[in-house]
Amino acid sequence: MNMKTKPHFAAIVLGALLAGGPSLGWSQDSAKQDMKDAGHDTKTAAKDVGHGTKTGTKKAYNATKHGTKKAWNKTKNTTKGAADGAKDGAQKPSQ
Repeated sequence: MNMKTKPHFAAIVLGALLAGGPSLGWSQDSAKQDMKDAGHDTKTAAKDVGHGTKTGTKKAYNATKHGTKKAWNKTKNTTKGAADGAKDGAQKPSQ
């Protein structure tokens, strides 16, 4: 290279660096924002899962409670009926 092309070459390299510099800065901001967005999405998904689990647990609890009460009442009524039937049978003379 001769003396006249050295300043031109330096100016071209400097210009290329200056032109490409802002794009590197913007890509970093974009990546940072992407990470923030991913974090917010994960948080929202975790909340949705928690609410779904809570709702499912409540439904299961209430269904179990209802079934237990129903079984208890059936057992109580059947036992009472059997006891009454046995009492009636004991009072009647056998033939």
